[in-house]
Amino acid sequence: MLGQIATHYLWWILALLLIAGEVMAPGYFLLWIGIAAAAMGVLLWLFPGMGLLAQAVLFAVLALAACLAYARWLRPRIERRAPGSDRLNRRAEQMIGQRYELIEPIVNGRGKVRVGDGQWLVSGPDLPLGITVEVVAVDGTTLKVRAAA
Repeated sequence: MLGQIATHYLWWILALLLIAGEVMAPGYFLLWIGIAAAAMGVLLWLFPGMGLLAQAVLFAVLALAACLAYARWLRPRIERRAPGSDRLNRRAEQMIGQRYELIEPIVNGRGKVRVGDGQWLVSGPDLPLGITVEVVAVDGTTLKVRAAA
């Protein structure tokens, strides 16, 4: 049966298997080898008389080129971070520079502010209830504040 299948179809089947493997265990590695196998299928479709050794060498070169192209060109562009994304999952750090109203006065260095529908602990100089404060730093889940100018 395999003798009746054109060799370029075998390369395309290998490409599909490699890309399916990438879907099952993502890591961007099998994808590029799968793309090289698909390219090999196209080349063999265009040049059907290519020998087995030439196919193997050309596939190795294409796979290496595809992996290097990903590592050197595509990956740095994908990994560019949007401004502020370094604090994406650190909500307290996103509050630095924001202003909030005290819902509990700061006494002995401790108080509370309302943020949205929640409350956050704050530390800073003693300040009366209702004054607006600015977040200047974060210490765990406590916001360090000062009186807003």
